[in-house]
Amino acid sequence: MNGSAQEQTFIENLIVESIEIYGQDIYYVPRTRIKTDDVLNEVQASSFDSAYACRAYVNNVEGWEGQGELLSKFGIRIEDKTTFVISRKKFTEKVDNNTVLAVEGRPNEGDLIWFPATKHLFEIKFVEAERPFYQLGKGYVWEMQCELFEYSDESIDTGVADIDAIETAFANSIKLVMDPGGVGSFSVGETVVGNLYTAVASSTLSGDTLGTITLSNGGQHYLSSIPPVVTISAPDDSNGTQATATATVSDSGLVTGFVITDPGSGYTTAPTITIAPSPKDSEAEVKSWNPTTRELEIINRTGTFNTAELVKGQTSGALWSPQTYNTLNNTNSTYDKNATYEVLDDDIIDFTETNPFGNVGSTSGTF
Repeated sequence: MNGSAQEQTFIENLIVESIEIYGQDIYYVPRTRIKTDDVLNEVQASSFDSAYACRAYVNNVEGWEGQGELLSKFGIRIEDKTTFVISRKKFTEKVDNNTVLAVEGRPNEGDLIWFPATKHLFEIKFVEAERPFYQLGKGYVWEMQCELFEYSDESIDTGVADIDAIETAFANSIKLVMDPGGVGSFSVGETVVGNLYTAVASSTLSGDTLGTITLSNGGQHYLSSIPPVVTISAPDDSNGTQATATATVSDSGLVTGFVITDPGSGYTTAPTITIAPSPKDSEAEVKSWNPTTRELEIINRTGTFNTAELVKGQTSGALWSPQTYNTLNNTNSTYDKNATYEVLDDDIIDFTETNPFGNVGSTSGTF
């Protein structure tokens, strides 16, 4: 039976009020898809960059659903499940109107729910849209069926400290020991970038203005369609104007020159020219920095830092060169023994052979 618009609004307001009274505070954390498999339409890389506070009703007040703790040959698995019920009206107001969802207008499978009361992070597995079944001809709630989230190295930077701490605690982390003589201290949470492929340039003055920009290293792997940003330091005279310039990039990915768009004024010393890192340069997020031991722990790493480059903190400006590093052992885990296995497996399989698993194509053995 279809109800009138007034009856539907009345029921909707009752549901909103009931969830506000009997519900719990949650954060809805939308997933940002970074890379998707075009064939299977599976998300290969994603991040969680925001969180939205709202109220939801926990369907089972007696405890978590699911199989709970299971002892398997791979260790203990915790398979807690639960169902959150959220008002459609409040979801639109608190979440949908404030962000872009993969599927607009409803909660999305794959998004996360943070439950502050127990400090659990759940992943939405299915959204039921027809329960209760069209009271007075309309749906009023979304029923989100969730399972405990299994972290797999996603970037989590929501701005909510308790949620972001999950990434810090569980992300794959490696340790770099830096050479003595570096400058500054890295800040926890900032991005660090290597300069192995970054272009380098210097400048000369013409009077109190920028005269020329001289390229000493064209870098590598830049995109001609998206030239790197060129930053010129501020003038010595506070009343002067800061110079600006743009870079030109060849089809082979090298910075080849600059166009001075504004020479500025008020310079008494040649300004510093900073060229944005190459897309190929490695970057990571700082987990911790020990200035005494010069140990830098990083997470969310793309690429491998090199002992021949400088690593710069994008917020702190700290500048250090790696002395040693180990990309095999995860410092966030006491169980990972990748470096040990890397050595021991050579006693089992001879990887110097073309085919270490059989005789065909091998450099030793009989045929």
